Amino acid sequence: MSQLGCGLREDVMPNTTISFLGAVIVAQTFLAAAPILAKDQARPAKAAYSAMAPLDQYLMADEKAEIALARTAAPASISGGAQVMVLRRDGYATVAKGGNGFMCLVQRGWAASSDNPDFWNPKLRAPNCFNAPATKTYVQIYFLKTKLALAGKSKTEITQTAQAALDKKELPAIDPASMAYMMSKQQYLGDGPKSWHSHMMFFLPGDVSKGWGADLPDSPVMAQNDPEERLTILFVLAGKWSDGTPAPPMN
Repeated sequence: MSQLGCGLREDVMPNTTISFLGAVIVAQTFLAAAPILAKDQARPAKAAYSAMAPLDQYLMADEKAEIALARTAAPASISGGAQVMVLRRDGYATVAKGGNGFMCLVQRGWAASSDNPDFWNPKLRAPNCFNAPATKTYVQIYFLKTKLALAGKSKTEITQTAQAALDKKELPAIDPASMAYMMSKQQYLGDGPKSWHSHMMFFLPGDVSKGWGADLPDSPVMAQNDPEERLTILFVLAGKWSDGTPAPPMN
């Protein structure tokens, strides 16, 4: 999720929860569409992904392809020995046990916070490789949201149920040692940023961005606070994609 970089400025963070994932409007396209927009300006705007699409659009028909995509989240030295899970109609299932403490899977849009425009985007694919602390804590929030999404719950119901579970301590507290690799060149984090940047994420309980000097001029650390999931995601960009090819630098 996000997670996924949701809600972050394109020049600073991924726009998800981490988040985020806003749409990029190309000037030439806007000008070409101006006559049509003028005719339709009185019509109420409709969100592109206002509700969940048919389930099949979120699933990958070829599980081998999903396994391969999940492993692109981190260098082969990490993902090659990791547990791998794929999304099926009844939730995530383990298809490779692994043995190095990491777990790789491809997140869907509902990993993001509820205000993210790509929450229901069926095209979103976010390969992640989580370490053991993140798998035991942060990922459990995502699994709950996935269960609710597959059950046909609305965005509001998903958010409220997850928050209630956190309030009642039905979900584990975020382990401060939680982190994930998100270094896939093939990641699709939304219709705007798409692959965004190769990066790593660190999950910490509460709002701690100031204590890390995140988002300050020339700081390599970026942050996204997610009050819905009661955590802060710190982002650190990597200079390469997981396959070793150069990744775009931070602007």
